[in-house]
Amino acid sequence: MPDRRDESDKPLMRAIGEFFGEVWKGVKTDPSRPGRVTRRHVEERTADTPDGKVVLRRTIVEEIIVPPPGRAE
Repeated sequence: MPDRRDESDKPLMRAIGEFFGEVWKGVKTDPSRPGRVTRRHVEERTADTPDGKVVLRRTIVEEIIVPPPGRAE
């Protein structure tokens, strides 16, 4: 499995593109529409151990659920 780079090794242009992509997503989203937003972020890297190579993976799932106006849950 190829070795993944850390977030700190991300090229500047990639970071700028991701930033403006998130801004553009916010511009296009209708804030009055109720809904669910889910974001998933996976970090993965390989490490050498006495038993051989292992893959370290961290998965973060963030969810925001917005109920329709006038409806309390």
